[in-house]
Amino acid sequence: MRSKLWCLFGVVLGLNGLSLRAATFQVQMKDYYFTPTNINISVGDTIQWTNAASVNAHDTSSTNAAMLWGSGDLAAHATYSVTFTNAGDFFYVCNKHFFAFMNPHREQTGHVIVASANLPPSVNLTNPPNNARFRAPASFLLQASANDTDGSVTNVQFFSGAALLGSATIAPYFFPANNLAAGNYNFTARATDNSGNTSTSAVVSVFVLTNAVLQNPVRLANGQFKMTILGIAGQTYATESSTNLTNWAAFATNVAPANSFNVTDFTSTNLLFRFYRARQDL
Repeated sequence: MRSKLWCLFGVVLGLNGLSLRAATFQVQMKDYYFTPTNINISVGDTIQWTNAASVNAHDTSSTNAAMLWGSGDLAAHATYSVTFTNAGDFFYVCNKHFFAFMNPHREQTGHVIVASANLPPSVNLTNPPNNARFRAPASFLLQASANDTDGSVTNVQFFSGAALLGSATIAPYFFPANNLAAGNYNFTARATDNSGNTSTSAVVSVFVLTNAVLQNPVRLANGQFKMTILGIAGQTYATESSTNLTNWAAFATNVAPANSFNVTDFTSTNLLFRFYRARQDL
């Protein structure tokens, strides 16, 4: 059986009254050298060669069996690109001129040094589940899982919005949230690895519920009845009516647009009296 929060009143109707981004690096082909000759990049980066010579065609050709590429002859202003997916040292030459039978240019070589990318850790809030509801005052554990594929997680911090609640340095990572007042909360976890890289989890929304207040009952000229609900913006309220305090029926369900909003019972005409309550389900 679902637990409910409600506010109740009766009225007499007969009266008046809510990472890191890969980069592309440029290398120019000249007569007869590459510039820059040596270049340092990271895993996932791209080298784009451009023939900047005015007349001669040039090429870029790998001499590493671990990662082979060959552009073929590139005319003036033509380009060729390679993305480096592994760390290491990669040497290359202009095959056309380095191995030329007549007048070889052994100086036309290049070197790409690819450093291992240090990736940020991964982190997820595993408790409470997204859109969980609690009765005020609420207490529960914020729990997170975190992992670092190329190092170690050194710290996991827990936030409510921008406010730091606390942190944990060893798994399992958790922080107790105690005595939370009624309201809407957005929690995140932020993990830090041994290289200082950080990442933040997806937001987990939590609703802490309390009794709504019904006030300002007004009988409209057409016999319908209007009232004001005092609640919490963004939370859901079902407004119900009854004639005997036993059988209840919802006539409006609203996500509160503000902490105070109006509802109207369009079925209340020609009735002597009716009871009302606003309910939230846990």
